[in-house]
Amino acid sequence: MSARRAVRAALAALAAAAAAAACSRAFRRGDAPPAVPERRAAAFPAGWRFAAGQAPSASAEHAMISSNSRLASEAGIEVLRRGGNAVDAAAAVGFALAVTYPAAGNIGGGGFMVIRLANGSTAAIDYREMAPAASTRNMYLDSLGNPTSRSREGHLASGVPGAVAGMAEAVRRFGKLQLAEVMAPAVRLAEEGFVVDSSLMRSLRGDSAKLVRYAGKSLFFPDGRPLAPGTRLVQRELAATLRRIAERGPSEFYGGETARRVVAEMQRGGGIMTLADLQGYRPIWRDPLQTTYRGYRVIGMPPVSSGGTTMFETLHMLETFDTLPSFGGAAYAHLMAEVLRRAFIDRNSKLCDPAFCNPPVAELTSKDYARRLAASIDRTRASSTPRLSEAPTGMHTTHYSVVDADGNAVSTTTTLNLGYGSGVYIPGAGFFMNDEMDDLATAPGRPNAFGLVEGEQNAVQPGKRPLSSMSPTIVLDPRGRVLLVVGAAGGPTIITGTTEVILNVIDHRMSLADAMRAPRLHHQALPDSLTYERGGLTPSAMDSLRAMGHQLNERRALVNVNAVMRTGAGWEGMVEPRGTGGAVGY
Repeated sequence: MSARRAVRAALAALAAAAAAAACSRAFRRGDAPPAVPERRAAAFPAGWRFAAGQAPSASAEHAMISSNSRLASEAGIEVLRRGGNAVDAAAAVGFALAVTYPAAGNIGGGGFMVIRLANGSTAAIDYREMAPAASTRNMYLDSLGNPTSRSREGHLASGVPGAVAGMAEAVRRFGKLQLAEVMAPAVRLAEEGFVVDSSLMRSLRGDSAKLVRYAGKSLFFPDGRPLAPGTRLVQRELAATLRRIAERGPSEFYGGETARRVVAEMQRGGGIMTLADLQGYRPIWRDPLQTTYRGYRVIGMPPVSSGGTTMFETLHMLETFDTLPSFGGAAYAHLMAEVLRRAFIDRNSKLCDPAFCNPPVAELTSKDYARRLAASIDRTRASSTPRLSEAPTGMHTTHYSVVDADGNAVSTTTTLNLGYGSGVYIPGAGFFMNDEMDDLATAPGRPNAFGLVEGEQNAVQPGKRPLSSMSPTIVLDPRGRVLLVVGAAGGPTIITGTTEVILNVIDHRMSLADAMRAPRLHHQALPDSLTYERGGLTPSAMDSLRAMGHQLNERRALVNVNAVMRTGAGWEGMVEPRGTGGAVGY
């Protein structure tokens, strides 16, 4: 190397060091760093099931959609190509999922949508289900005061569904197309059918004990067996329902023929939902929560979602540390367990439907409050919470992420709660009803289907919306551009899974593919155990964690995430590698 080149190299090294130091100081101050650092190669434990450094599910220059159904993602892209924007496409994906992903995609449930428009404005719409007017506090308890299964299965389990009202309202306010144009791909998919794959067959088989007791048996279990892979599933009743909604608007679902069919089935099975309940349902526009994390802006969902609040509390505690421990080690797992424990204690005891209480969101999302909580963490010992039974994993919600060519972004999570909801299928209308009443505290102080223990503030009351873990999220880079659109399915693991992907991108500088393939952890305070994915912790890390006082709980897989991320060349889409789906762009 010549002397001149050596001098240039030395000057460049000094400049790079100065820039890195400035970036580090900016991170500690909470200011925006000058640029988004490059991605780093990830290192996973030797026994981990996924290799690092793989390609994303899809890459495209202009627009991208990632969901748990490739057909639904294609429906959204079709709407974008017709001149729709990201909000139109998000609704198109949502209605298509009701056809192609019946375990969680729905018009018989509800959800949340977080929107960030290219002009910088933001919005959030809450179309969570609502308890019928005839609901009573103890309706799910037996004569001895013990919880029953009636909040999880059957005609009493359903809240008033909000999906149709919410998606239609989002299109009305922010979309560019008419509702009929947005719904056209879903109508076509239901009328013409699609080919059943092995994933749908396994899903039906897994919930067969519940599903065969209701009217959906004849369509999904011909000859008593779940639909076989390769079968074309045509849903004529659902197609007719979707066409009526497309032509007449959401009022058809809430007061027309569809509403009458819902009420008739509720009455036939001993349910309490009435026509007045349906006619009285309204989605709610809410101000999204916003915060900064190490110079990035994070936009999340406020209550009645617990996702944004709990995630922000977690991020704020982590931000008190200049850097996080190395990914995958015992120190990192311990720190994650302790911040999640504290955030979930607050979630379970303080958050609720703001129409029925006053959740202290400002306090819980305060960085001063986070500093006080973080100061209570012992870096060498686990704290403790009362031990309860293990919580099951829930994968019966679904999330999808959308960005369009103009820079609009939508993050949507929608749910029936458990797989195929309550199991109740509406004859003549062609869809499953939710079992969201179990997300209320049917027996305050006792665990629900996901092991979450909630207080009196979430007890069953008429008109109340159940506290949710759904966490649709949008992250902006330090320049104010959309960087990441992300969310997940999986009960309370939604919050931890979404947070971990964000940490993987921001703190660990992983590519989106690695951020999604990385091993995941979960702690929700109760039960008092740190859940990890099989092969995601080394034996030495597990020994260290046990020595710190952690109870460890192994799972095959945790949480179903779908995400879209900006790159220098456009967008990358990534579907959950532990599940199925499709990312599509152009």
